[in-house]
Amino acid sequence: MENYIDELNEAQRAPVLQKDGAMMVIAGAGSGKTRVLTYRIAYLMSKGVDAFNILSLTFTNKAAREMKARIAQIVGNSEAKNLWMGTFHSVFAKILRFEADKLGYPSNFTIYDTQDSQRLVSAIIKEMQLDKDVYKYKQVYSRISSYKNSLITVKAYFNNPELQEADAMAKRPRLGEIYKAYVDRCFKAGAMDFDDLLLRTNELLTRFPEVLAKYQNRFRYILVDEYQDTNHSQYLIVKALSDKFQNICVVGDDAQSIYAFRGANINNILNFQRDYDDVQVYRLEQNYRSTKNIVEAANSVIDKNKTKLEKVVWTANEEGARIKINRLVTDAEEGRFVARSIFDNKMENQLNNGDFAILYRTNAQSRAIEDALRKRDIPYRIYGGLSFYQRKEIKDILAYLRLVVNPNDEEALKRIINFPARGIGATTMDKLALAANHYQKSIFEIIENITRIDLKINAGTRTKLTNFANMIKHFEVLTKTKNAFEITEQVARQTGLLLEMKKDGTPEGIARVENIEELLNGIKDFVEGQKEIADATGSLTEFLEDVALATDMDKAQEDEDRVALMTIHLAKGLEFPYVYIVGMEEDLFPSAMSMNTRAELEEERRLFYVALTRAEKQAFLTYTHSRYRWGKLIDAEPSRFIEEIDDKFKEYLFAQKDNYTYKSPIGRDIFGEVDKSKLRQTKPQKGTPPPSHRPTDSQLKKLRRLRPVSNTETQQSSSATKIPALEKGQRVSHARFGNGTIVGVEGIGQDKKAEIDFDSGGIKKLLLKFAKLDML
Repeated sequence: MENYIDELNEAQRAPVLQKDGAMMVIAGAGSGKTRVLTYRIAYLMSKGVDAFNILSLTFTNKAAREMKARIAQIVGNSEAKNLWMGTFHSVFAKILRFEADKLGYPSNFTIYDTQDSQRLVSAIIKEMQLDKDVYKYKQVYSRISSYKNSLITVKAYFNNPELQEADAMAKRPRLGEIYKAYVDRCFKAGAMDFDDLLLRTNELLTRFPEVLAKYQNRFRYILVDEYQDTNHSQYLIVKALSDKFQNICVVGDDAQSIYAFRGANINNILNFQRDYDDVQVYRLEQNYRSTKNIVEAANSVIDKNKTKLEKVVWTANEEGARIKINRLVTDAEEGRFVARSIFDNKMENQLNNGDFAILYRTNAQSRAIEDALRKRDIPYRIYGGLSFYQRKEIKDILAYLRLVVNPNDEEALKRIINFPARGIGATTMDKLALAANHYQKSIFEIIENITRIDLKINAGTRTKLTNFANMIKHFEVLTKTKNAFEITEQVARQTGLLLEMKKDGTPEGIARVENIEELLNGIKDFVEGQKEIADATGSLTEFLEDVALATDMDKAQEDEDRVALMTIHLAKGLEFPYVYIVGMEEDLFPSAMSMNTRAELEEERRLFYVALTRAEKQAFLTYTHSRYRWGKLIDAEPSRFIEEIDDKFKEYLFAQKDNYTYKSPIGRDIFGEVDKSKLRQTKPQKGTPPPSHRPTDSQLKKLRRLRPVSNTETQQSSSATKIPALEKGQRVSHARFGNGTIVGVEGIGQDKKAEIDFDSGGIKKLLLKFAKLDML
């Protein structure tokens, strides 16, 4: 038997060695499901199954790359290249490239990201002269996305009175018209959005039986990772492709189904056995990741869910420390505790920053954590924030590239037709858009024929439009002979984009130039990497597809040693030795928006299960007495999930019963004041307070804690605050912004200001009479 099979335990080996038939692998957290999928593919190939006949679907490009690399080590790189392996969206985009003409799309169709789609929806709402406060473009786009993932096409929408009535009740009776206009505009622009990659694949397999038969015969063995996260549209595609041969292996964990908000349907895994004949069910219950305390604590919580598949996750790892729980007064104190704990653990155990992760329910919670980490000079990275490819200068250059590949891409054209400024204003664009709608052509096609159509545009503007079109067509010709890097370099220079950035001498302007330089470096690496892939050319189309399908997590640089900060949703699939789960409070986690039904609460509990099982050695839970929400300080109470952990698996870092005082909601002063006239007016002895004013025991305690005010403090509190003498180049420290370098000083006396380039917060101009700076 092959050596790699010997690496598997008995439970893992069984699904790997079953060659044919339908099977479901219920894989507990940290139980080695990726290894099972990988080795199963390698085993199938060793038994004579052609790599071209295997389809493996994942949810991240990172998972697909890792699996492909492992398989290459076993079966050889050349054979591994022939596997159809990738995310749902990337694999279906590849199929649609081959079959696009059947649906009336060009093979080089553009893939709109969320921002492109939202911008188009916003433009349609504006053109229809609808109230943007009622028809909020993000909400409208979300509704359209939900329709598509539920396979509710425009036609199906207008055939469904209930949907129309629901939108009318929400005071958006024209949502169907917006949906239709959006779909028509995408089609005219030769573009698909992310949801179309699933919807159009379903359309292709439903309307064209010969295409379905072609891919059924091709993909004789199908493997699906994270099956509990599939939505209805993904489920139907997998069902259609696997129906003929029924050699399907799905791997997942119902306890980690946390994406209902984006359409994931837990019933897909719960009902899998009803969909196929003679389904074999395997359970991977041994956790290799975490200590006994973490595994059993997580079990004790998830056991409270009623909707679940039966399994008992266990581990042979060491007992480990109990779950540490701490209560803090405010979110700022919570941040300081986490930063101090990380610092202390690093020093005591010689750990790296990358060994720590801080998880939270919402992105807004990161601010206090970031402040505390910066003050201790602990480097960190936020996952899921503004990614590299979402920065304005990068979006601008990508828009040019998209237009070169597909001149009918209206969203790309609108973004850059007047950037850098070339005298083509909003009025001209409105005329072009009206003409495009009138003639049922794209805006670019109108520009190409600008001399033949009377749009009441002056000769100068016509010349500018013609020059713009000629420039794009020139780049389009270059795509025939040059790779993505060579074209991008020319686009950056010839469009004037790079020159525009270099004109701005500010640090922000310099950073934008550096970002474009980094983009070029990335494209160069991409082109070199494509040389290793069969049938790849390193073309601009390939690069743009890679960018469109990438996720924030895929783009993260993994070679830097930083503490990871992220929402729990983003942490799924990752693991860290030390994990801090912050904000463990009712209405925050579980979220106030997810407690309306048992199903919603159970999803929140699964989310906590995911968070807890990211930890390998130690998990910390923190909550606060009060927290800022929408600018107001509100009282908080501990999350029910803390209570749901069995007592023997948790340890409180504070005395639960000590220092208890009842905090009355009633103010003492409402009961009236003491009648001073009735007090005895006896003259006190020298140095002794009057009897009625003698401090109580508690007041004496407070007085003893007071320290004398120094002369220095008295001086600083005066109006003539001493302004520190600062010079350019000096290093200083600020309580809020951290360490920085003075880049300039201006003004005199009380109006003196310092411009400081902070290491982690950019340049700030501070008024020195208020700024509390320490010299370093």
